[in-house]
Amino acid sequence: MAKTKYYFNSQTLKYEKVKLSIGVKVLKGLGFLSTALVFSFIIIALAYTFLDSPKEKQLKREINSLSLQYEILQSRLKQMDVVMNDLQERDDNIYRVIFESEPIPLEVRKAGFGGINRYKNLDNYNYSKLMIETTKKIDMLSKEIYVQSKSYDELAKAVNSKGKMMASIPAIQPIDSRKLRGSISGFGYRMHPIYKIRKMHEGLDFAAPIGTPIYATGDGVVIAAGAERGYGNRIIINHGYGYITKYAHMSKFKVKIGVRIKRGDVIGFVGNTGASTGPHCHYEVYKNKKPINPINFFFNDLTPSEYMTMLEIASRDNQSLD
Repeated sequence: MAKTKYYFNSQTLKYEKVKLSIGVKVLKGLGFLSTALVFSFIIIALAYTFLDSPKEKQLKREINSLSLQYEILQSRLKQMDVVMNDLQERDDNIYRVIFESEPIPLEVRKAGFGGINRYKNLDNYNYSKLMIETTKKIDMLSKEIYVQSKSYDELAKAVNSKGKMMASIPAIQPIDSRKLRGSISGFGYRMHPIYKIRKMHEGLDFAAPIGTPIYATGDGVVIAAGAERGYGNRIIINHGYGYITKYAHMSKFKVKIGVRIKRGDVIGFVGNTGASTGPHCHYEVYKNKKPINPINFFFNDLTPSEYMTMLEIASRDNQSLD
């Protein structure tokens, strides 16, 4: 209830009630409303600035979720790109070399897509640049997969027309996976166990018990069977087509020079002869007299998962066994 105000009337010498005119009352009312509106505006502005509405909170959660999904997508795209590059590398430098086919030109593998308006439908969005870049990566990967698929179709035709060659090319492990013991030392620079220096290791070391059978990895003719400095007792097989394999540190042989053997034939047994620090089979593959990584030739007796495990183990920068 509003307080009644009085004023002293000097003429009547009495206190009389203050009577406000309608205009004054209207002005006071407008002043109160204006003040209330200003404070309301300030409060609302502060609320919108520092406090989120339920809808804004939901939108922020969705944005955070989308950002996380985008990061996951980018990570997967990078992984797929790495795998694709590895397939291309092996296709050009291993498989096409084997079948004497020309490597696919880089400009064909990495060719872009024509048309400046290809991604026009993705313009004028808040995240247009992001969507366009991601779509371009997916399109490029799709193109590379298509080119690689066509390349494998070509190689499949070459395989069908070169059956004898396929039987001769080294394509299995020299040691049964179930007989392996310990780690595998891979191709490349490794710490030498005797000289204690980093030295080129031109093959793979398969640790296994003495007496474990060693298998020929492809059809061919035995061209050497005897002792060699550093290698100990070793066998060398000429597979033709520029391929030669060497099996070292054997305990004993099962074949002689001049014998024609088939892939999978037992040619000897694991030993610890020569410059060896433990029972194992040192295995080398040569193409046109140049050593190449044998890991690329285990495509006949390993599943994809087994091959990836073998690749990971052989890639470790560990110490060799010879």
